[in-house]
Amino acid sequence: MIGVEEHLRLTGFYHVSQIGVVQYQKTLINALIERWHPDTHTFHLPIGECVVILEDVAIIRGLPTDGLPVTWMTMSSFETLEAECLLQFGVAPRKSYCIGSCIKLTWLRDLKENLQLTDENSIQKYVKCHIMLLIGIILFGDKSRAGVHWKFLPLLRDFGSIGQYSWGSACLAHLYRTLCRTSRFDCKKIDGPLTLMLGWAWIRLPYLSLLPRESDPNRSGPVRVNLFTYHAFELFK
Repeated sequence: MIGVEEHLRLTGFYHVSQIGVVQYQKTLINALIERWHPDTHTFHLPIGECVVILEDVAIIRGLPTDGLPVTWMTMSSFETLEAECLLQFGVAPRKSYCIGSCIKLTWLRDLKENLQLTDENSIQKYVKCHIMLLIGIILFGDKSRAGVHWKFLPLLRDFGSIGQYSWGSACLAHLYRTLCRTSRFDCKKIDGPLTLMLGWAWIRLPYLSLLPRESDPNRSGPVRVNLFTYHAFELFK
């Protein structure tokens, strides 16, 4: 019996599951949003236009960029959600664990933690919970960061087909839509795959440099550098 890691590799979600938590860089994100042009779907910078492409998604996220489209019928009834959860997990959340058509992440976490990995079926359930959490937190998260839309769950029904979907293309499309929506003057919050945009900025924009904190001239020793403070020179002026 193969383990959880091998199952994640089979689905194409292993690399993205290893990314972990990325600190939110509000200044950098806001600067990029201000430079986003919805009509061309590109960032307009002093050096020219640039954009996140599928190659970046494959490098940063390790998600498949070829294959079946990530699409499914969206249904809002709780009964349908309940039936799908019963089919795949053997249990279903109460209405209190749902927010509209979304399943609360806390329910998925509890289900995942309480699973006993004794056979192939239980490992697949565990990996499906993990993928749904990745979808709700990293790939297709909303502004609340509290739930994940259950419309993705039917795509996990056939475990062997999960890796055949082009999850990378869907993630990139979601980022584009998020940037277009957030670039409007009346939008106050941003959601979506922010770690993808941050990773892209750090890799593709060589102008970003670490900005050391103010140091005491009378103090000897190395200057302490804040690894999460960045300066973009003339890029966003």
